[in-house]
Amino acid sequence: MGVVSCGTTMLDQGVFQNIGAVTWDTTAKTAGFTAVSGNGYFVNTTSGAITVTLPAGSAGAVVALADYAATWQTNSVTVAPNGSEKIGGTNANATLTTQGQSVTFVYVDSTQGWVNVIDSTSNVRGASFITATGGTITTSGNYKIHKFTGPGTFAVSGIASCSNNNIVSYMVVAGGGGGAASHSGGGGGGAGGFREYKGPADCYSASPLNGNPGGTAITVTATPYPITVGGGGSAGTFGSTSYPGNPFTAAGNGGNSVFSTITSTGGGAGGGLGPGAANGSTGGSGGGGVGTGGPNTGGAGNTPPVSPSQGFAGGNGGPNSGGDGGGGGGGATQAGTTIAGGTPADGGDGATTSITASPTAYGGGGGGGSHTGQEFGSGGTGGGGNAFSGGPFPTSTPSTAGTANTGGGGGAGTAQGSGYMGNGAAGGSGIVVIRYKYQ
Repeated sequence: MGVVSCGTTMLDQGVFQNIGAVTWDTTAKTAGFTAVSGNGYFVNTTSGAITVTLPAGSAGAVVALADYAATWQTNSVTVAPNGSEKIGGTNANATLTTQGQSVTFVYVDSTQGWVNVIDSTSNVRGASFITATGGTITTSGNYKIHKFTGPGTFAVSGIASCSNNNIVSYMVVAGGGGGAASHSGGGGGGAGGFREYKGPADCYSASPLNGNPGGTAITVTATPYPITVGGGGSAGTFGSTSYPGNPFTAAGNGGNSVFSTITSTGGGAGGGLGPGAANGSTGGSGGGGVGTGGPNTGGAGNTPPVSPSQGFAGGNGGPNSGGDGGGGGGGATQAGTTIAGGTPADGGDGATTSITASPTAYGGGGGGGSHTGQEFGSGGTGGGGNAFSGGPFPTSTPSTAGTANTGGGGGAGTAQGSGYMGNGAAGGSGIVVIRYKYQ
């Protein structure tokens, strides 16, 4: 029966041969070569596949190979026998395709030729970078991006050896506020709070609201981080589309989004009809004020206050030469506007960042409504919804909601002639993005 002890292997008729220690060549091989018996080689396939030719076999000859850069699964190693000799009983090439693999071949005899006596696939390596799961994961160059469009967990299982690589980049956007209903121009919904931090190891084009320096850096450890993504605020509505359109339902604020110690506040609802609902609500960005019996103020943004600011105030609502009009919702980089001299009350613009590897705007405010049905506001860039555009039912164009996963505010309702009422639209849901160097 075969018995193998350390440093030996059994040959024909139970004869034991000492195969000796393998001497490792520590200069990694990056091109094809012919191995020498007794040597071990680190084979680096980072740039492409490599062929290793075994030496002429003699009983007890030994050759070892190891995956230098853990890339054999991408670019393989072909092990070729010398002439008509065999590998595992067959005169044919063998292919190594397992990440982190190491193998040791011993030449036994002319029947089996080279036999693999040791095969490790454990790929034990130190953690040079963060290892994590959660959300929808994509890569951009040397960076990994985790996108959360709903609740989840950013689970870190390993941290980087370089402390700067453990400071992650992040964007946390809350849900946008709902646009209000009105027969005299409702207030547009405020955008969800926008907060961003570009880590010191990162290289993408951040928004003007990037908090590095001056913001809050997050250094991750090997622990799970629960993620909250705020929903969009509900739309303000009437029970009937004909005047007076009761009962009235006020618009709702957006929900908060949370990553670690970072909380972005939901956008403020637009002001509409009903007790206490005339002024826009405060939030990450404020909702616009309603255009009935005004002036009615827009809600304050950046509430509660953080630095850099997470958003701006909504525009005021009130009478003007063209009739009453509601204010636009505040955006991440700009306050909502107020109808004045026939100029529509647009939502404030959001912020554009390339944290997901392509420039995208988030946090636009919802457009404010008009009393005349002619001055309806447009949503701000970054997902803000447009106000109700007027025209007789059923051909009228309704207000548009804030775009999902941008934190955009909902568009407001507006009068559109002949005594009809205009419903508002819901705010867009938020998003959380986490980015870090992974190789």
